[in-house]
Amino acid sequence: MFALLAGNTAIYLFAGTRSEALDSVAWLTLLVSFELETRRREWFRGRWSTIALRGARLLAAVALAGAAVGYVRDKEWLDAINIGLWIGVVALLEFEVRHPDGVMRHRGRFMAVTTVLYAGLVGLVLAWLLRGEWFDAYDATLWLVAFATLEMGLLGQFGNSRAVT
Repeated sequence: MFALLAGNTAIYLFAGTRSEALDSVAWLTLLVSFELETRRREWFRGRWSTIALRGARLLAAVALAGAAVGYVRDKEWLDAINIGLWIGVVALLEFEVRHPDGVMRHRGRFMAVTTVLYAGLVGLVLAWLLRGEWFDAYDATLWLVAFATLEMGLLGQFGNSRAVT
């Protein structure tokens, strides 16, 4: 999965717009950081490793903001909406990782918001397909699978005692 996403990122870096390159690098950074934090917690027990991980996330967030501004400036509305929906997904993931008890108490709400966000992302895949933008549809599908896989990993990590979306 990571190899496919890295390949897509390389394509956007060399053949895409500046916004597409920033967007792709930032999301790949966030996905890797979530994967490391949730599956390799022992690597991030130290102060400096935690600072490095959070610093990478901050830089990714800045890159996403830059990409979003670029998409709006260039009137690439599907891409701008896509970033907004993914920011919502990542905000939920952050909350799930940091406050699993809060998720447990509000499971229904989390499930509803998650369903709406992912439905919007699937809708964007369909919109790109209808516009004949095959690579964008493929890339969006790949990201959906990647984050769904990540969330399934979180579900396995928390088990039945912790709720995640």
